[in-house]
Amino acid sequence: MLKGSRTFSGFSTKDIPGAKEFYGSTLGLDVSEENGMLTLKLGGGQSVMIYPKDDHQPATYTTLNFEVSDVEAAVDELTAAGIVFERYDGTNGPATDARGIMRGGGPLIAWFKDPAGNILSVIQTAGG
Repeated sequence: MLKGSRTFSGFSTKDIPGAKEFYGSTLGLDVSEENGMLTLKLGGGQSVMIYPKDDHQPATYTTLNFEVSDVEAAVDELTAAGIVFERYDGTNGPATDARGIMRGGGPLIAWFKDPAGNILSVIQTAGG
């Protein structure tokens, strides 16, 4: 029944104007606003909806992964734009290096948060 349906993902924020600034200006994504919600237009024709939620609680998992061909270059560029990458010591998951890059157990990946505390990542893939 749903096999041919267009699909998209979504997550919440407590601050639509702040999210619009972050995703549009800081990350440089194509962002539109309609009915108090944001739509992020992503590569490959995909989209993600961000909706307001007064009692928003940040996701404890990665809500959005950006495929890149070079994680180190992406980390450098995003750091220059003011992004602070998460550092993990390996206690409750994978460990990252001083730059916030996980270098073992899979593809290179680095996590950061949006203004609402949702976790995002840049992940090195052949298709990035």
